Amino acid sequence: MTTHDPFGALQPLGFASASYYALSSLEGNGIANISHLPFSIKILLESVLRNCDGYAISEADVIALAGWQPHGSRSETPYKPARVLLQDFTGVPALVDLAAMRDAISELGGNPRKINPLIPCDLVIDHSVQVDYFGKTTALALNEAVEFQRNAERYQFLKWGQAAFRNLRVVPPATGIVHQVNLEYLAPVVFHNKDSHVCYPDTCVGTDSHTPMVNGLGVLAWGVGGIEAEAVMLDQPIFMLIPDVVGIKLTGSLPPGVTATDLVLRITELCRQVGVVGKFVEFYGSGLSSMSVPDRATISNMAPEQGATVSYFPIDDETLRYMRLTGRSAEQIELTERYTKLQGLFRHDATPDPAFSEILEVDLGAIEPALAGPKRPQDRILLSHIGPTYRQMLAAPAGNQGMGLSENDLDLCGVVTLNGTSEPITHGAVVIAAITSCTNTSNPSVMLAAGLLAKKAVEKGLKVKNYVKTSLAPGSTVVTEYLQKSGLLTFLEQLGFYLVGYGCTTCIGNSGPLDEAVENAILENDLVVSAVLSGNRNFEGRVHPLTKTNYLASPPLVVAYALAGSTALDITRDPIGTGNDGKPVYLKDIWPSNQEITDTIRQFVTPAMFQQRYADVFAGSLAWRKIDVSLSERYPWDRDSSYIRKPPFFDGLNLQMSSISPIAGLRVLAMFGDSVTTDHISPAGQIADDSPAAAYLLEKGIQRKDWNSYGSRRGNDQVMCRSTFANIRIRNLLLPGTEGNMTVHHPSGERMSFFDAAMKYKQAQIPLCILAGKEYGSGSSRDWAAKGPYLQGVKVVIAESYERIHRSNLIGMGILPLQFAEGESATSLALSGTETFTVEISDTTQPQQAITVLAISIDSTTTRFQTLSRLDTPIEVQYYRDGGILRTVLKKLI
Repeated sequence: MTTHDPFGALQPLGFASASYYALSSLEGNGIANISHLPFSIKILLESVLRNCDGYAISEADVIALAGWQPHGSRSETPYKPARVLLQDFTGVPALVDLAAMRDAISELGGNPRKINPLIPCDLVIDHSVQVDYFGKTTALALNEAVEFQRNAERYQFLKWGQAAFRNLRVVPPATGIVHQVNLEYLAPVVFHNKDSHVCYPDTCVGTDSHTPMVNGLGVLAWGVGGIEAEAVMLDQPIFMLIPDVVGIKLTGSLPPGVTATDLVLRITELCRQVGVVGKFVEFYGSGLSSMSVPDRATISNMAPEQGATVSYFPIDDETLRYMRLTGRSAEQIELTERYTKLQGLFRHDATPDPAFSEILEVDLGAIEPALAGPKRPQDRILLSHIGPTYRQMLAAPAGNQGMGLSENDLDLCGVVTLNGTSEPITHGAVVIAAITSCTNTSNPSVMLAAGLLAKKAVEKGLKVKNYVKTSLAPGSTVVTEYLQKSGLLTFLEQLGFYLVGYGCTTCIGNSGPLDEAVENAILENDLVVSAVLSGNRNFEGRVHPLTKTNYLASPPLVVAYALAGSTALDITRDPIGTGNDGKPVYLKDIWPSNQEITDTIRQFVTPAMFQQRYADVFAGSLAWRKIDVSLSERYPWDRDSSYIRKPPFFDGLNLQMSSISPIAGLRVLAMFGDSVTTDHISPAGQIADDSPAAAYLLEKGIQRKDWNSYGSRRGNDQVMCRSTFANIRIRNLLLPGTEGNMTVHHPSGERMSFFDAAMKYKQAQIPLCILAGKEYGSGSSRDWAAKGPYLQGVKVVIAESYERIHRSNLIGMGILPLQFAEGESATSLALSGTETFTVEISDTTQPQQAITVLAISIDSTTTRFQTLSRLDTPIEVQYYRDGGILRTVLKKLI
């Protein structure tokens, strides 16, 4: 904690011998009027003020941020969050890198104990459970047993890290989803540093893109790449452009039958239409007072789908109410209220509206039931339009919204026979219905609504079709308890929604296999089938390889579609089943009223549940406690491990001054269109039988049943390098009309996997580039989407636009992100991808400088065009110069 206080901001709080850095001191010093600032900017400003040391963070940084204006210039600002949040898919490679840094610093004569998280870090193991077993009472225990068997090496490594690194807590498996655990337990809302006695807002960055979920609790948090998070863990500030803040004014209240899920899908659609990438979104207006924290968190969770850095809700009385509900201590609640009111961070209905860069308005009363799909979370479709437009979508040209089926193929049909029951299966069949994901499972209103709908359906005699794979994966054990105590879990189970695990399952691609009879019916009849899930992501190839249409929906609608069995059915008009009395049953017959939901929440969701369930949260199950680990300060790498390997990122580290020079002789590894996601670049789900990663695992003697997922093997660079661009739905324009893991090697013209081509280029010492369209790298904050291309030899990406986190990750690995000039693209420049490129960059490069690129075609035609360097800040130029952010950090430590 710095004692540098040039503004005289440190003042007593009048609470438990605490003090705080008062923002009002800036007004007292005549620096700026901060009362008009958005709450989110005030929180950034407090961090810069508190951490001002005259060196890493200067007085000028404080003054620049304090002078924020809605339409002012946007300079760079340093920012130090209070803590870091990790999940195991992204946490494992982060800790692998830290372990490798310990080796590197030791080999260079430094002290390995210098490599530690220097601020509080929590890692929640939640992404490794897969739905192998479902539809029975033993599913939870069976899936957990398989999870521990598959992930023994990873869990041993994480338990070593928990013991070896200071400031690191690990929440063991089978506890909950990282963001829900953060919301319900980990987030203090206001920190009280027991050493310095200074209080400050809880702020956070996380290695999962849905870290902003805790914005709903008033905690400023967002997702960063694992690479950037590692630097923050090592006490390096984030250098970011001061953001624009888009204000969304909420008025009115949600009408009956409309859920928070319906609202967030509308907000996601609106934000994508307007364009909020790289911006903060902050909510205000009278509508906030009628909105619970779980409803707010549902909205904040999907900030990355909206394109926003954060979707922030200020602290208010509802925040304090939720803290009481979730069992936070009376002292912590009192501290939060006192601090935020003194600091001007507490919202009332009478609070004047802050100044915003742009204002949008949403009337809650106008929201209608909806889903999002079939391929992107921002593509909202009214519930009443899903069935009537499904056939049109099948026949539409292949692309973002169409399947390209011919007229003759629209009526294909098969039969599924399971357990002595036969069911016809057609296009639109719902083969996966999953109540999953932190987006909705943290919200008692939609979870209990699903239970109430199931109860009414069972009482009517409705049943789920035999081809539907049903699953219930709550975000914490608290959800199970209130479903049990309300008596609703039994009704969900009667419809097949048995508990399958606590973690991010179907939404991350851990949906597990379909029944063989269902898979055969789909493949033999070329059927386009659906998944309906209460998640936040539905990109192609993510949920399951065989579900080509995937829809995001509220938990009660997941149950409804499981009963209907098809997304080609209009469940707002058509019956979704036949009751015991032989009469048709409609959705309106089983949909619970708002009063029923409210009464159930009041009766069965209590503070005692949260206190009891989180009392021993770090202890873990017997299986976790049995894991034996060494207590060494350096990790004892196992050369035979297929999960954890020492990565090569620090090999050949040069401590001398680096330089930037032109990059010549670049060949195109891949050429992509718009909306290529990090799932396309680095898939997290199943490992395909014919993939380079599969071949590697088979060479190591690992059988198919033990391959696990790409996401679970992120601690092994050999697997992850081979998995890069291995998504089965990726479309490489070097091979028009095809999809999957395939590219062309030039100049030979051979077709081969991306990995095989990359290795041929690497052997010939030919650097590589990627050409792409708009929104390159959208989706999850996946560091391997940058690490993998780096290992394949990619030096440059030229795209029409980037998603924020992925651009940062590319720079973090020393890959140069360039952006086509406004209105230009690979298509407009007539680039075929067969050219050889030279990037004319030099050591004098400045942030966002124009960079000339030269493309020479096979017939020696030369095309020269201008691009914009997306090294946006001076520190990003330095990271690129050093070959990546971790090398910069390691150099500083040495």
